[in-house]
Amino acid sequence: MDKLDDYIDQYLNYLLIEKGLSKNTMAAYSSDLSAYADFLKSNRIDCVSEDDMAVVLKYLIDLRGSGLGKRSRARHLVTLRGFYKYLVQERFLKQNPVNIVDLPKIGFRLPDVLTVEEVIALLDAPDITNPRGKRDSAMLELLYAAGLRVSELVNVAVQDVNTEVSFIRVFGKGAKERLIPTGRMAADKLDDYMKTARPLLLKDHVSRFLFVAWRGQPMTRQGFWKLIKKYARAAGLDKRVTPHSLRHSFASHLLEGGADLRSVQMMLGHTDISTTQIYTHVAYGHLKEVHSRFHPR
Repeated sequence: MDKLDDYIDQYLNYLLIEKGLSKNTMAAYSSDLSAYADFLKSNRIDCVSEDDMAVVLKYLIDLRGSGLGKRSRARHLVTLRGFYKYLVQERFLKQNPVNIVDLPKIGFRLPDVLTVEEVIALLDAPDITNPRGKRDSAMLELLYAAGLRVSELVNVAVQDVNTEVSFIRVFGKGAKERLIPTGRMAADKLDDYMKTARPLLLKDHVSRFLFVAWRGQPMTRQGFWKLIKKYARAAGLDKRVTPHSLRHSFASHLLEGGADLRSVQMMLGHTDISTTQIYTHVAYGHLKEVHSRFHPR
């Protein structure tokens, strides 16, 4: 197994250095490959080869037997496709045995989207008479205004924000930089937070992060998840609300308002426009509802 472990280590280094993948994505790849290595070991298979199609199929069947869902099995297969592709690219193998293995059919799942009224209720939930409430209000407003991932939100630095021209600089997956307009309302809330609330939260501490918690420490993703759940309850929302709900709502509301798909793709930071196209189904659903309500026949 030493050779297989070596291949896996080389591939993970390649993903980290050449592809610049995020820590979370790297952790997922590492976990999937470790599980595959354990499977090979349990089946007394010493290393990978060009004839592994049957092995991979058996692995996927075992994953299904263990109760793993279609989406998770599809992720494992995508990981293995990339791994074997790398081995061919580096000439460790002559051909990729996984190319013809189909992904599990997972069906189409629309993202969770809030109505405009629900978003407004959520954004109005924080108590802005205290520093923490002002911080939370600014975070929620920015999340919806710019369609950020929660990991991007908590890592925004002070120097990345320009409230005068209402723009923010974000470093997304793979440390890819993008500039996103925030709108005037979000810019005003950010400006107020930075001038009045942030100094009180920092006290005598210094931080490069825009949103700070106890003793100048940056807000964590877990901490913000708890906050958004609290404010969803306070707003009386009876559906599941996550930080990604505001990102989905941002994209869907833009498309419903007439924004073009390419612009939304750029703001979301999607490398492939096909990823963004899921939101067109949400927008088309809205159009169908309008048609059925107002068309005479």
